[in-house]
Amino acid sequence: MQTLVTYFSASGITRQVAEKIAKTLNCDIFEIKPVQIYTKEDLDWTNNHSRSSIEMNDRLFRPKVQEKISNIDDYDTVIIGFPVWWYTAPTIINTFIEENDLSNKNVYAFVTSGSTGVEGSFNDLKNTYSNINFVSAKRYTLDVMEDEIRNWIGE
Repeated sequence: MQTLVTYFSASGITRQVAEKIAKTLNCDIFEIKPVQIYTKEDLDWTNNHSRSSIEMNDRLFRPKVQEKISNIDDYDTVIIGFPVWWYTAPTIINTFIEENDLSNKNVYAFVTSGSTGVEGSFNDLKNTYSNINFVSAKRYTLDVMEDEIRNWIGE
């Protein structure tokens, strides 16, 4: 079984968790990088005119990514990580999913958030991409333990 951890991280927290998951599972890792990197001002959720606010108000918006993964067919399990934005996945996650055929894969999701759970994001993805086998999702913080990760993926 080949596993890929892929993630989008705006502030670095999700990156750190993704790296821990990839190291624990001894698997490949791929960062979903936007062409236009998000600045602190872009991420200001209290500003209705910030870039992230504008994008999240248009659920059809798809930010462009710097590079696409060329070997997605090599994996049967894909773990997608992202911060929760407006109670769901940032639209760049939709870009990744729509640019990669995940239909014959087991897909897990993990989120990083100070307080918002994973259920809303996970249900949104399952409902939007009903052709994909979304297996399970977890909310993790930087102190996630290796046993937690192994137990989650081994469910």
